[in-house]
Amino acid sequence: MNAIYLDNAATTQMYPEVIEVMQRSMAENFGNPSSTHQFGRKAKATVETARKNIAKHFNVSAAEIIFTSSGTEADNLILQNAVLNLGVTRIITTKTEHHAVLHTCEFLQKRHQIALEFVAVDISGNIDLVHLETLLKSSEEKTLVSLMMINNEIGNLLPMEVVANLCQSNKALFHSDTVQVIGHYPLDLQSIKVDFIVASAHKFHGPKGVGFAFFRKGFGIMPMLHGGDQEKGARSSTESVHAIVGMEKALEIAQNAIEKDKKQILDLKVYFISELQKISKEILFNGLSGDLERGSYTILNVRFPVKNDMLLFSLDIAGIAVSGGSACQSGSNSGSHVLSEILFDAEEAKTSIRFSFSRFTQKEDIDLTVLKLKELL
Repeated sequence: MNAIYLDNAATTQMYPEVIEVMQRSMAENFGNPSSTHQFGRKAKATVETARKNIAKHFNVSAAEIIFTSSGTEADNLILQNAVLNLGVTRIITTKTEHHAVLHTCEFLQKRHQIALEFVAVDISGNIDLVHLETLLKSSEEKTLVSLMMINNEIGNLLPMEVVANLCQSNKALFHSDTVQVIGHYPLDLQSIKVDFIVASAHKFHGPKGVGFAFFRKGFGIMPMLHGGDQEKGARSSTESVHAIVGMEKALEIAQNAIEKDKKQILDLKVYFISELQKISKEILFNGLSGDLERGSYTILNVRFPVKNDMLLFSLDIAGIAVSGGSACQSGSNSGSHVLSEILFDAEEAKTSIRFSFSRFTQKEDIDLTVLKLKELL
């Protein structure tokens, strides 16, 4: 049985070149970056070179990049820093955010009594920009807006420049969870005035356990982790040199092939949509995942016309790896909080599956998946 991997929004397989540079780093560059001897200085130089190279991809300075263990940690660092250090007393977000943001905002509301307000979304999961502007104008409290650039379940693309301009004109800070963006879309942070973004290397064929937070210059950072004052005092912990090197390499490869990869993956997505619609015209696509312009080219969230609680399991048994929502929720019985927010009860009760693609996805993978779906449905 051939294994078919269609869950790239959850994680991606590593580029062989990334594994190679990480292995070399572990063998040859084992010093602690905080040590002052030659081994430590070599490791420190490696980390700082990676920081500079990563920063260049986003047209920012190296000082604005803070290495973390994940996108989730980066989101937490930004949101908690906004409240504890930057004077934010109100956060505006949506109920369709990743739980790294949603649960952190709920924690801050309970622990620090911040005001938490939610922007309305339509039945496709789109942000109501008029409502966002109304919320921004409704209070003079120090406000942070936190809206993800690509929804990890339904693939909706946020109009970043519009939101950034709304925030700027209303003197609000703007944070975006860009985990599904980095390595897949170009992002010039001099053109888009977002104050904070995050990345996770394993979403763009890098290693797990490493990511970064971008803090626009001028914002001081209060650490969540205390101890050794690494990362210029923003995050205590010995830097994972080999993981940072792997992230740097993965981002380099991804950024250099963005347009090529996009065309290849988008062609496969278009083909998959057409083949699914041949099975049944009643097969629908959640959010904007079926929209080739306003949805991410890597995500297709499919709503089947039946309720089949065993479909995900049956695909897994057949060697086809997919997700029922975000990977973080796949072990939960509560279902998708995103689909609960945008679908009527009767539609939410039907079986939805998220398929997500990468440069390693082949047409044969799509054909075999369609054949199995025909059989199971």
